[in-house]
Amino acid sequence: MLKHAFFALSVFFSVPVYAANSSLIPAETLAMLPAGSEASLLVMDARTKNLLHSHNADSLRPPASVLKAVTALAAKLQLGEDFRFNTDLELKDSDLIFRFSGDPTLRRNDLRQLIAKLKTETTLIRGDIYLNGGQFDAFELADGLPWDNLGVCYSAPSSSISLDDNCAVAKMVYTDQAQTKLGFEISRDAPITIVNKLYLTEGLEKRYCKFKLMASHDNEYKLGGCLGKHEIPRFLSFAVQNTPLYVAEMIKRELKHAGIQFQGKIIRNDRASGTIIARHQSEPLQKLLDEMLKDSDNLIADNLLKTIGASYYDEAGSFDNGVSAVKAVLKEKAGIDLSNAALADGSGLSRNNRMSATQLMAVMHYIYSHPELKLMQAMAVSGVSGTLRYRYSMQGDALKGRVMGKTGTLYGTYNIAGVLNSQSGRPLLFVQLVTSYHHPDYHRHEKREIRNFERKLYQSLYSVK
Repeated sequence: MLKHAFFALSVFFSVPVYAANSSLIPAETLAMLPAGSEASLLVMDARTKNLLHSHNADSLRPPASVLKAVTALAAKLQLGEDFRFNTDLELKDSDLIFRFSGDPTLRRNDLRQLIAKLKTETTLIRGDIYLNGGQFDAFELADGLPWDNLGVCYSAPSSSISLDDNCAVAKMVYTDQAQTKLGFEISRDAPITIVNKLYLTEGLEKRYCKFKLMASHDNEYKLGGCLGKHEIPRFLSFAVQNTPLYVAEMIKRELKHAGIQFQGKIIRNDRASGTIIARHQSEPLQKLLDEMLKDSDNLIADNLLKTIGASYYDEAGSFDNGVSAVKAVLKEKAGIDLSNAALADGSGLSRNNRMSATQLMAVMHYIYSHPELKLMQAMAVSGVSGTLRYRYSMQGDALKGRVMGKTGTLYGTYNIAGVLNSQSGRPLLFVQLVTSYHHPDYHRHEKREIRNFERKLYQSLYSVK
């Protein structure tokens, strides 16, 4: 296996690779994982490109959100530093057109400001309003998404017509003094419907009755199953299922707020075009990537993937052409060959994604070797920011601020890829892919072994001289 890893890394980096030190990470470290778990580990000296440790480096595993580092690199190389998402307001005769480009950071207040500019042109819309979402195709969910997660906001659909993270939030409140019934206060008056069939329980009564959420295409959410009284969250977040319907209702409300009369209908028409009278621009690409990498934002990642596809192929962006474009861009502009990687999205949320530690190391090495891209500094920092701020395995003064990287977590998957500055100041690039992780005592000790494994792993790397 090491021989194959050496060959692959030599192809990626076009430099000699030296023998790995098998004692760098003791065998007992891997033995800390539960029986049945699988792991790939790869460690490289970032300066010399010397391979220090390799374990199952060519095995294809779910990258989870570590895939966002791949998407970020392709976005920088294809879209460029100055890229921004545009949302345009256009007029044609008596009709109004909202042209969306998939801005994952567009907010209701941005919509309000566009409509405020419209009011300087007219206070009456006699015709129709068209929603042009032709920047992406109409398929908003990647292959391999689990059906039972589609109603929660981290699975929000990747749509060209996006608003407020494609997410609606509701506060849970008791509606009686005995605290036996729940009601919901929907934040920002979002146009969603909640049907509550939850059963509140106490103690062990709910052992075999779990919380359930079902979402429908008309943005109705049915809550069922059981929820312990001590477990009631303050807020619940719901992924918008029908983004054009949601945005259309928001537009109606903002027109009313602005005092603009509207006599027509709101219709999706991806061919509608007119004269631009107002434009909203997102933050520049670097700011978007900072948020995506530090906080692991799925919507930003998937909308960027589709935008890369639209840019590269000059057609409506999709998951399919986005994946193809990412592979082509990395091969042409960075010399990274991901031809045998199985990719389905840009966020890593799909269970169909498969990459090897070797492939991810090639991406991380390119990012590290090109500081002008500002991608390594956009990643989470141990004990300081993002998804590494409270990572159990990196708590304590020794590792605080010494690791920059991208985490990735799915059911049974715990991944990290990044750079660690050892005690001696030696920068070590590493990739950790742990899959098939399932503890038999799931409810009490699910994460105990992975935490102990990671702590031992990164303490070993920190000690490298």
